[in-house]
Amino acid sequence: MTVEQYLRYRQQAEASYARNIADSGAMPAPEAEAKAQEDYAKLLPDGLATPGHHFWTAYDGDDEVGMLWLHVEQKSDGPHAFGYDFEVRPDLRRRGYGRAMLQAVEQRCREWGVRSIGLSVFGFNLPARTLYEQMGFEATAIQMRKRL
Repeated sequence: MTVEQYLRYRQQAEASYARNIADSGAMPAPEAEAKAQEDYAKLLPDGLATPGHHFWTAYDGDDEVGMLWLHVEQKSDGPHAFGYDFEVRPDLRRRGYGRAMLQAVEQRCREWGVRSIGLSVFGFNLPARTLYEQMGFEATAIQMRKRL
């Protein structure tokens, strides 16, 4: 991902994350917006140059089709990765790009000796959950909520 692509990503990413938090029912929109700003500031203090964080833009030829943000962290048993953001352009979804992107990052992680890849997905995002399950991801924790 180039600096220009990262800046474009960051402009929309915090707002999108805040909307997802609010849409999930986890907290009202104002608190979700504050949380999104705090999370991004904490996770990426040096933006694209933050150590351990990797950003990729996926292409089909010259056409940008999606992006992926992965953090790799050393733990006592070796490196582990966490996918913070993963997106395929809305008009190109359900065409295999997401699967190809996940396979590519999985291959890169194997090359780096990464032992596992984690991620979070909002409960309402059934298409993403389905893809992750098809790709072999398993639930490690589930939060539930009942709206009154």
